[in-house]
Amino acid sequence: MRLVVVSAGLSVPSSTRLLADRLAEATARRAATARPASADATRAPGSAPDAAAPGPASAGPVPAGSASVDVQVVELRELAVEIAHNFTNGFPGPALSAAIDAVTAADGLIVVTPVFSASYSGLFKSFFDVLSVSDKDAVAGTPVLIAATGGTARHSLVLEHALRPLFAYLRAIAVPTGVYAASEDWGAEGLAERIERAAGELAGLMAGAAAVTASTASAAATVPTAPATAATAASTATAAAPVVRGAGGGVPGPASATVVPFAQRLAALRP
Repeated sequence: MRLVVVSAGLSVPSSTRLLADRLAEATARRAATARPASADATRAPGSAPDAAAPGPASAGPVPAGSASVDVQVVELRELAVEIAHNFTNGFPGPALSAAIDAVTAADGLIVVTPVFSASYSGLFKSFFDVLSVSDKDAVAGTPVLIAATGGTARHSLVLEHALRPLFAYLRAIAVPTGVYAASEDWGAEGLAERIERAAGELAGLMAGAAAVTASTASAAATVPTAPATAATAASTATAAAPVVRGAGGGVPGPASATVVPFAQRLAALRP
């Protein structure tokens, strides 16, 4: 599964990037062991649960970019110039084009922005403007975890009045839990729990989508082709044979049969 993290932090180090990294690590760990919600429903009656696949609660730390989850971080600060040039000339540069391709191909997204003037940053919005212009369905149906950082908890509703409507317009699937981290939240109780809850929701959606895709591909590959029978071959040959007009009327027959023009047959019926 491909997890792409979009960070719009401007400084180095950045609290926005720090939150993005913590969300990515938690999501990668959850996704590596996540079982789709329908897995238990499809188990044969009376069979025991699979002991080799522990649930998220018993999972150990899994580093980002493990064999199960490929994590890629897109730092918008490094793309600011190419984003501005794209608005003026209409063509994305190489780095911006690679970022657009990564986001479009992602199985799940984590997006994190600092708060500016009670909303997402202009750099963050500009990137998704460029993305939607290049492909209006770029993130349609993609699970996305929304997050933001700010200097005060009074901006926490930016998740609901700015970020969630933006991704609803882009037709992405925003997970129910958004994560906002104010300056006083770092090291305080509550942030780690919100990160884990949001990461679990994103990992579950990613695992469910991957299971549906795999099931559809497997079903398409195993659909049997009905063998041709004598009756089928005869029916096909009959349907393909040209319709000719002979003494017996319109019946399928060989192409060499005599065809009587309609005007001649009509004249024969007149007294």
